[in-house]
Amino acid sequence: MSSPTANAAPHAVPTTQAPQSRGQPNVSNAGPDRIVIFDTTLRDGEQSPGASMNLEQKLQVARALRDLGVDVIEAGFAAASPGDLEAIQGVSREVEGPVICSLSRCSKGDIAASWEALQDAPRRRCHVFLATSPIHRDFKLKMAKEEIIRRAVEGVRMARERFEDVEFSAEDSARTELDFLVEVVERAIEAGATTVNIPDTVGYALPSTYADTIRHLRKHVRGIERAVISVHCHNDLGLAVANSLAGVMEGARQVECTINGIGERAGNASLEEIVMACKTRQDVLKLRHGVKTERLYPTSRLVTQVTGLHVQRNKAIVGQNAFAHEAGIHQHGMLTHRETYEIMRPEEVGFARSQLVLGKHSGRHALKERLVALGYQLPDAAVDKVFADFKVLADKKKDIYDADLEALVVHGQILGKGTVAWELDALSTTSGTGTLPVASVALKNAAGEKLQAVASGDGPVDAVFKAIEQVTGFTVKLRDYQIASVSTGEDAQGEVSIEVEHATGVYRGRALSTDIIEGSARAFLDVVNRIALKVAPKDEGARAELGSP
Repeated sequence: MSSPTANAAPHAVPTTQAPQSRGQPNVSNAGPDRIVIFDTTLRDGEQSPGASMNLEQKLQVARALRDLGVDVIEAGFAAASPGDLEAIQGVSREVEGPVICSLSRCSKGDIAASWEALQDAPRRRCHVFLATSPIHRDFKLKMAKEEIIRRAVEGVRMARERFEDVEFSAEDSARTELDFLVEVVERAIEAGATTVNIPDTVGYALPSTYADTIRHLRKHVRGIERAVISVHCHNDLGLAVANSLAGVMEGARQVECTINGIGERAGNASLEEIVMACKTRQDVLKLRHGVKTERLYPTSRLVTQVTGLHVQRNKAIVGQNAFAHEAGIHQHGMLTHRETYEIMRPEEVGFARSQLVLGKHSGRHALKERLVALGYQLPDAAVDKVFADFKVLADKKKDIYDADLEALVVHGQILGKGTVAWELDALSTTSGTGTLPVASVALKNAAGEKLQAVASGDGPVDAVFKAIEQVTGFTVKLRDYQIASVSTGEDAQGEVSIEVEHATGVYRGRALSTDIIEGSARAFLDVVNRIALKVAPKDEGARAELGSP
């Protein structure tokens, strides 16, 4: 099974390219010193509980990923549901530049669904997968090794009948016997796979063991030079980025990752950490990528708003504390020389120094110039929407900061598009010491009808939530409620984040307002609309049948 000619140096991975015209997708941008950034925020990231996105939200994220400069966008799992297929179709038709990818099991129906979803994409990829580890073979698939190989080969061949660019993933590679993994990968390449993915599906590997796996494959798989080796690591032990980089240092030239590291369970490798590690430690890694790093923070914020998944303050690269220095000795060092305690500049990842920029008398042109300076290239219609929201905000607070503008942009992009089931029309509350808190809420439904309810609660926010439940008919259990200040000052905008549990799943919502009660109402409505407008439920049974990388 081994071949001495396959034992190449880590930087000997070939550049594999195909024409870039419609129907002739670029197979890969990988090269000896170039890694492919494969973003799976819209597929694996969306599988985080409560992080489901509707079509417009997926398109918004896909456009941001294109502007960020990722090479491949895995837009979904076409066979999982009609909604997934529709979303992949939408991304394929509207987002040009990156390769658009759909996940498929090694089955004719799945691959046909991926083709239906991707056929309009100028550059497209079918990503087929099959589990290979003993625990998956024995307890989930109930297949012998020979059957696994046969199914893998059939799956790749069926995909190659429609796609020139085919990726094969050996699910749970990190717990697969090395000799068997070599055989499966070799046969997949023989069948036509142009990329072979080696997933650490459950985050089991250590950097040294994962590096050993990639090294072993490069040494023993005949024909490995004909395919790009990809790494896809989960974060169950907090090692997803470390394992991914270990694989890259052994010759892998594609990294599968997500914005903010979101994903099932503890998440995936964080895209922003991968690309900034490559940029900051160029002296060791000596690798290039096509990501525009100054777009990292805006893209992170966008994904946060879409999914409702909060980024912890001390998150590397994009967390609020990533460039904050509180300790006196650190502050002294920073004032003396920045590099004493900062290995990268905030501006490199898209952070802008918070400053007073605009007031109520500022015009549209000044606003647009400031948005451009913050890294937002918006069409005129979007600028008009932000300007209108800016004027409303300027009447409520004296000074408007960069963070306020960013919040308006992000919330406007996410909450200001698409059809919603319910809109807030009017709201009033009464509360006080010795007084029963009461809320009166008026909502408009999609038909334009105005419905109203009055409810009491433990406090004004609880009363508002109960009134909305009465109007909409949705009853949920509140699991988390948080308020964070967007900028500084007594009149700062508050960002309300909530998490609720409904019979159909866990949902997260966010809203922005200088009024905490109004923001809470809008965040609750965001959740209600996610429930009411949820597209056909994903076929979780189909996902569970064979899993995913």
